[in-house]
Amino acid sequence: MRGGREVAAVTEASFRLGPGECLALVGESGCGKSVLASALLGLLPGNARTEGSALLGDLDLLAADERTLARTVRGRRVGLVPQSPAAHLTPVRTVRSQLEETVRELTGVRGRALRPAAEAAADRAAFPAGHLDRYPHQLSGGLAQRAATALALVGDAPLLLADEPTTGLDRDLVDRTVDELRRHADAGRALLMITHDLAAAHRIADRVAVMYAGRIVEVADAAAFFGGPGPRHPYARGLLDALPERAFTPIPGMPPELGDLPEGCAFAARCPRAAAGCQAVPRLADGVACHHPHPHPSAREASRA
Repeated sequence: MRGGREVAAVTEASFRLGPGECLALVGESGCGKSVLASALLGLLPGNARTEGSALLGDLDLLAADERTLARTVRGRRVGLVPQSPAAHLTPVRTVRSQLEETVRELTGVRGRALRPAAEAAADRAAFPAGHLDRYPHQLSGGLAQRAATALALVGDAPLLLADEPTTGLDRDLVDRTVDELRRHADAGRALLMITHDLAAAHRIADRVAVMYAGRIVEVADAAAFFGGPGPRHPYARGLLDALPERAFTPIPGMPPELGDLPEGCAFAARCPRAAAGCQAVPRLADGVACHHPHPHPSAREASRA
């Protein structure tokens, strides 16, 4: 940053995602979710740098050069539903033109079969055929979102990164979109879904990862996270309690700035379980990064016994 200052946008993020799985990455705006996705595709700004590795089969995405990413990774091995779809669509070309080009390059369809193949790709993302000949500036936010989703699904990439894929959609279209994404995973492919929509995450995720202030603070099976035991990290539990259909209780305070993180646990100032031990940064262990997590179900059962 200016003046030689550095910001750790994502720190020590670690997770596995296998074929046929959907991992939902959730957390408040600015916590680093989209930065993580951009890092995997080499789309970070020029003043950013990465450390570590991100293995896709035998390829380290963080170490791959731009030529490799552009020619063999983006769209082919890793698909992306971008957070800002209008900015990713070519403004001087119609949606149909962009879809036909993508279908041709990623599937090899040519000639007369190209037009119906592009229309089928649009229908897969619930993009109306009557809008295919429009330009991006003629689309609403929801239509631009569906166009970007259609483009991302064309190649049936082994890994799909869906960054807020339901933005601007009504509930019926949200359900249809996430069901299509779930079918992508059910076909033996991996799906990383970044979302604020916990209902959508509940609908399709196998596991949930929660980010706060640039760190993953909990990873849990979706059934346990949304169901009986619930989250173990106080922040993750607060996210669920803030939902209207639950306690509708907001988390007090605001997240810290990534450029001015406090010493120790970044959530301590907002946490009802904070204590003296929270002056040290908690490490992710047994699926949770917290000095005072809610008890694991097995621990509660042992105490009752």
